[in-house]
Amino acid sequence: MTLVAGCGIYSFTGTSIQPDVKTITIPYVEYKALRVNPSLSNDLTQALQDKFRKLTSLQQVEQDGDLELVCEITGYDVKATAVTANEVAAQNRLTVTVKVQFTNRKYPEDDVDKSFSAYADYDTNNSLDAVEGSLCEEIIDKLCEDIFNATVAQW
Repeated sequence: MTLVAGCGIYSFTGTSIQPDVKTITIPYVEYKALRVNPSLSNDLTQALQDKFRKLTSLQQVEQDGDLELVCEITGYDVKATAVTANEVAAQNRLTVTVKVQFTNRKYPEDDVDKSFSAYADYDTNNSLDAVEGSLCEEIIDKLCEDIFNATVAQW
């Protein structure tokens, strides 16, 4: 079987990274949201590093990578999404917002500077403390997928 590719570089993981781009720097995700979640920065940093390690051949370096992914958590909010007939919240939504600055030092036209949000809903019979861990895992997965796609998959 012969595989012929057209314009650009494409891999089976869906990335479109030029062959001369070899390294990426993913520094610690800063936490700037008003509501505090002490483990979210660390968990998101680790998840992003793991995603890029698994789905690309880029070498992760401490600084000055060909690519740099700088993220900060700017929002961590809980809001009611469903209200009962008695005007009591039946469901809440945890939303996390991350500002992303992606720099491609070799191909600056691929730079990305935007915010991403992801959320997960939970029943108000549960306290946020009881479900926060699993909600954050789900939200981190969504954020990593969106950030990965917008930066190196260019979707």
